[in-house]
Amino acid sequence: MKKDTSPFPVRVIGGGLAGSEAAWQLARAGIPVILHEMRPDRPTQAHQTSSLAELVCSNSLRSDDATSNAVGVLHEEMRRCGSLILSCADANRVPAGGALAVDREGYAEMVEARINAEPLITLERGEIDALPKPDAAPDNWDSVIIATGPLTSPELAASICELTGEDNLAFFDAISPIIHRDSIDMSKAWMQSRYDKASTGVVDSVGKDYINCPLDQAQYAALIEALITGEKTEFREWERDTPYFEGCLPIEVMAERGPQTLRFGPMKPVGLTNEHSPDIKAYAVVQLRQDNALGTIFNMVGFQTKLKHGEQIRILRTIPGLEKAEFARLGGLHRNTFINSPKQLDARLRHKLRPQFRFAGQITGVEGYVESAAIGLLAGRFAAQERMDRELPPPPPETALGALLSHITGGADADTFQPMNVNFGLFPPLEGRVKGKRNRKIAHAERALAALDRWLAETEQRVDSA
Repeated sequence: MKKDTSPFPVRVIGGGLAGSEAAWQLARAGIPVILHEMRPDRPTQAHQTSSLAELVCSNSLRSDDATSNAVGVLHEEMRRCGSLILSCADANRVPAGGALAVDREGYAEMVEARINAEPLITLERGEIDALPKPDAAPDNWDSVIIATGPLTSPELAASICELTGEDNLAFFDAISPIIHRDSIDMSKAWMQSRYDKASTGVVDSVGKDYINCPLDQAQYAALIEALITGEKTEFREWERDTPYFEGCLPIEVMAERGPQTLRFGPMKPVGLTNEHSPDIKAYAVVQLRQDNALGTIFNMVGFQTKLKHGEQIRILRTIPGLEKAEFARLGGLHRNTFINSPKQLDARLRHKLRPQFRFAGQITGVEGYVESAAIGLLAGRFAAQERMDRELPPPPPETALGALLSHITGGADADTFQPMNVNFGLFPPLEGRVKGKRNRKIAHAERALAALDRWLAETEQRVDSA
């Protein structure tokens, strides 16, 4: 292994899942780390303890099926990368069917014990309330991983806003559902941009950038009624003063403003002709826009929602063309803090203008415990490689780690970027035809783990030869 080229430790801000994982990966590579955690000096509204990697909401890390489930594949990839988070989860597992659920207290205690027992990690309690200015950054802040998550303190959030040029990082993101392209019934839906306006900018090109689902007047009225009466997520007390993300009012809030609001908003039918029934004008149209560069998943335009998940599935499958829709992500509403990673970060999670700062975890725009820890794992590995004067390749996009990384650092559209869980819609399409949804998932999983093993063998060989 090549010697660390800097006399200074890498700093990791935030002792959640991503920060703990990043610190662990650095230490296992032989790089000294200072791990900063503000609790208990400054508590949050959601954490109950000062433990590292405390699970605030669920105690489940979701499906552990690595044969046909994307998050299960991510579990297995992280295990093969020596993940602290997965190792401690496995050691504190509780019965939960096919899910990986943990004893919450035992899990957090083990993570903290292992961090404290690692001689290359120094845990410092106390708030970091600002990042160094470009003209005053001390040498010992030459490599920093920011992994502060959705409950970043207001002062540090303001400093991150200054770094990124964003106006605000904390808001309610009422996010839209995302649907797998191959589950949409194209015998009812059709591809067309409004007024045939293409996104290419080529004057003579025909615009077919959106999938369109037509509704007649009765179907539209029934949808509006369902949106208004459907069961919705409630705010928690400490969330109530958080503003909505600009331009992301929940669709049911818009529906409550009047029955025609959506027909003159995101569901307006003008400029569209149903290729299946060109002589019949739709009363309203639901549009879906491509959500990743691969074209495998589509976002429901304007359908950000705080409806509960079961209600979303029931209501949205009444829309013509979506009767058998499979969701890569359901809509949601919660307080969140994240940056526009496709615009801000390079392929190794460095800030494009100040590359001494890396970001990891939920603040990068991934959703979920496992995804947050996975980005922490990658940030730690990238920072370690950099410390050894190496720049090894990111994991292949065919892997769960690579698919997630590719999505947040360029695969997603920066103009519509919203948090995302790992799902097979983020993976490159399979070569050749694979019949059956389950068989396609199995093929994705097998390809991912084989690609990860090749990547690990290659990167370890490069490190050993350095």
